[in-house]
Amino acid sequence: MIYNFLFPEKLNDSKISLFLLAIRVLFGLLLVNHGLQKWNAFEQMAPVFPDPLGVGSSVSLTLAIFGELICSIAFIFGFLYRLSMIPMIITMSVAFFMIHTNDAFAVKEMAFIYLAVFILMYIVGPGKFAVDELLIKFLKKK
Repeated sequence: MIYNFLFPEKLNDSKISLFLLAIRVLFGLLLVNHGLQKWNAFEQMAPVFPDPLGVGSSVSLTLAIFGELICSIAFIFGFLYRLSMIPMIITMSVAFFMIHTNDAFAVKEMAFIYLAVFILMYIVGPGKFAVDELLIKFLKKK
C-alpha cells in the first residue's frame, strides 16, 4: 500500500485533473482579486498607470484588467483555456520584465510566480475538469 503510494505505476488522470483544477481556482482567484482592485480604482489609476507599450495609460490599465480579471475567470473554468492564458502571460511578463525592471526581486517576485505558474499550466493544459473538455466532446459528436 505504501509502496504504491510512493511509487505509483501509472498516473491517476482524475487526481492530476483535480490538482490542475485546484491550481486553476487558486491562482485564478488570486489574479481575479488583482483585476478587481484595478477595476474598482480605474478612475484613480488610469492617469498614472504605467504605459510600457506606448498605447496610453488608460489602454494599458484596460489591458491589465482584461488579462487579470476576464481571462482569469476563463482560466478558472477552463474555457478557451490556452487562448485565455495568453493575455495573462503577457500581463505578467510586462509586469516582471518591463514595469519592475529596476526593483528588487522581492518586489517583482509575485509577477514572476504568476508567470511561471501560467507558463507551466499553459504547457500542461487544463485537465479533464474544464469547460474545454465539454466543448471537445460536443464538437466531436457533430
